[in-house]
Amino acid sequence: MTAEAAAAGGAARANRLDRRKARTRQALIDAAVRLIAEGRGDRASIAEITEEADIGFGSFYNHFDSKEQLFLTASEEVLERWGQLIDRACAGITDPAELFAVGVRISGRLGWTHPDIAGFLIGAGLDALDIPTGLAPRALDDIRAGQAAGRFTVPDAEIALSAVAGGLLGLLRTGQRHSGCVRETSVDQLAEAVLRLLGVPADEAARLAARPLPADDGW
Repeated sequence: MTAEAAAAGGAARANRLDRRKARTRQALIDAAVRLIAEGRGDRASIAEITEEADIGFGSFYNHFDSKEQLFLTASEEVLERWGQLIDRACAGITDPAELFAVGVRISGRLGWTHPDIAGFLIGAGLDALDIPTGLAPRALDDIRAGQAAGRFTVPDAEIALSAVAGGLLGLLRTGQRHSGCVRETSVDQLAEAVLRLLGVPADEAARLAARPLPADDGW
């Protein structure tokens, strides 16, 4: 065997090993997301996590130091994916009020467009606001931008964000528990109420919450 062939063989084995490691790591993250969505994240042991992921117990520590690190990584991944969905949908929108309305309306539709994300959010609850990635920091920035532009009159952006998150989580939870009771009109009514909470006049809030949503580009 030539040196070149040996090197190529070694590279191929390394690539296979890297792909296997990546699959194992993703299996752990996916398992963590499912456990959180089922409300079992806090109680799950590492043995339960590896069983859910269908991997050996010892493989866990090849990727994460603790279950807390795993759950943080899983949370960041899901929430960032959610944030990027909204980013794509809101591309080109400059009005903070319209941008916020679109974000709420798309997020409220997660129950049927992306049930995996909806389930995770319900399981995570308001703790999701503490994750430094995803839609929460984006939404906080948007509220502050709306305040600066005079579009929102709410005095405290963080309290407003908590109120918005509570309403959204309640809607998603209701949709999960009572299939079919949350419809697009329910979501749009929540968006209208959120805009009014932020200080948008009632007639304008109703108009923004009824506008056609951007074309679906994967959100």
